[in-house]
Amino acid sequence: MRWTEEEYADYIAGRGGVPGKRARPQEKPGSKYRAVKTWIDGICFDSKKEAEFYGTLKALQRAGAIKGFCRQARFVVSEGTDRDSRAAEYVTDFIVFENDGGCKIIDVKGMQTEQFKLKMKLFRERCPGLTVELI
Repeated sequence: MRWTEEEYADYIAGRGGVPGKRARPQEKPGSKYRAVKTWIDGICFDSKKEAEFYGTLKALQRAGAIKGFCRQARFVVSEGTDRDSRAAEYVTDFIVFENDGGCKIIDVKGMQTEQFKLKMKLFRERCPGLTVELI
């Protein structure tokens, strides 16, 4: 099918475009909280701040200031009852194992969301002996 110039112009105008100009590709929307995913050591971090803290922990471990650390530890804060009502989990960013045998739960946050506040409340009720350090 061949269009006349007038038919093509009408078609383009109907799509909100201008004849002769190329439409720009859709830009990807950014994160709701402006966090930028960052890759380090083959690991994708949810924000630059979290990735930088990972680098700090690696340096502390190499220097012998801490025994080690782990990422993305999960704590069940509310049990599920069936298939439609799943368990709720709080996922912390890091657990740091100190040389004296203690440990710290660390969460790197740029902003505390309502969902985070609710899960933190459930976590404190479920695990009263543990504290979370927010960075």
